[in-house]
Amino acid sequence: MSHTVAAIDCGTNSIRLLVLRREADGALAELCREVRLARLGQGVDATGQFHPDALARAGVIFDEFAEILRDLGVERARFVATAAARDVSNRDVFEADVRQRLGLAVDVISGDEEARLSAAGVLSGVDAEAPVLVFDIGGGSTEFVLIDGDRQVVHAVSTQMGAVRVKERFFPDDPPTSDQISSARAFVLGTILGTGIDFSQVATAVGVAGTVTSVAASVLGLREYSREAVHGTLLDRGQIAAVSHRWLAQTAEQTAQEPCMHPLRAGVLGAGSVILDEIAAQVPGQRVLVSETDILDGIAHGLLTT
Repeated sequence: MSHTVAAIDCGTNSIRLLVLRREADGALAELCREVRLARLGQGVDATGQFHPDALARAGVIFDEFAEILRDLGVERARFVATAAARDVSNRDVFEADVRQRLGLAVDVISGDEEARLSAAGVLSGVDAEAPVLVFDIGGGSTEFVLIDGDRQVVHAVSTQMGAVRVKERFFPDDPPTSDQISSARAFVLGTILGTGIDFSQVATAVGVAGTVTSVAASVLGLREYSREAVHGTLLDRGQIAAVSHRWLAQTAEQTAQEPCMHPLRAGVLGAGSVILDEIAAQVPGQRVLVSETDILDGIAHGLLTT
């Protein structure tokens, strides 16, 4: 008998869906992988609440995903919410909307579980020399997970540092000023150094999520986004810094005109690229392997094994 599951990862900037089917013979089939930009974390860092416009954008996406779940005959689904939902005072409104539109409870996971699920998802699709550092640059947080040669997590930490947070805290101007960028870098570097990770011991650094994949797509010169092309790309710090410098020097509207770019992501990529650049500066060789498998895969594979 086949078994069809769905994972929904609701982050600060994006909402994503993955549907997997385990066939009777054990084969695994990917039926659907979708990503939508909702910018759910709009203003959360300043107000502590979901903005009505953000909730409205998310609601449209939930309706679309609900139709996909019905069409594909999903039997089990898990809706995971991360940093933005952890921080808000009006979470009940959000949870009620998800129940009404998708028929699912909202599982607001801790930063520690987010880090571990992200690592599990990466390891499902990447073969890398250990120790492996997996980092997930989200909108509201960045997770760091150190994995040893036995694929065991030896250190995991979630930080209150993400592309949306850095943008809203440090970049009131568009484009940001040099002083604003310097302040952001100081905050980012201090946060990274406060993770307790010995970066000198890392053999492979693996980055996931929208900032990392967007930088890879830009470096590769893609005119249309290709998950297959981006997955496994090795970025050096020089390449990362060049893309970051360009994004920080131009307006969000100019960034939005670049190939493969979503308007709701363009406004925070400069901030996200600062985080990526500072992480790359800490790892040996200053190189980052890009993974398209991440927390979404970790959630879905977990449903198939429990």
